[in-house]
Amino acid sequence: MQTAANQVSNEVFKALADPTRRAIFERLARDGAQTVRALTDHAGVSQPAVSKHLRVLKQAMLVIDRPEGRETHYSAKPLALSALRDWVSFYGAFWNDRIDDLESLLKRMDQ
Repeated sequence: MQTAANQVSNEVFKALADPTRRAIFERLARDGAQTVRALTDHAGVSQPAVSKHLRVLKQAMLVIDRPEGRETHYSAKPLALSALRDWVSFYGAFWNDRIDDLESLLKRMDQ
């Protein structure tokens, strides 16, 4: 059974698996809120494609939108990356332990 936290982390992984979405997210995180037009100017894809990518990022709770007049401004939510950070930290510790075990084994074998 999948928990709500797992569902969120799966959505984050899926959203960031695409290089264009990662670039859009990184741009928003680095440069602040932007419109679809501004993002399209730098994305290398069409405006409808940018809008679709933003929809996926929004569903993954990686961006928020703020309507302002006829335009919508999108902002990154970097704290949404905490699921990714936690996953990497867990497996980083896992592999560090395994490497330490391997080093111990190799030292014992050398003796």
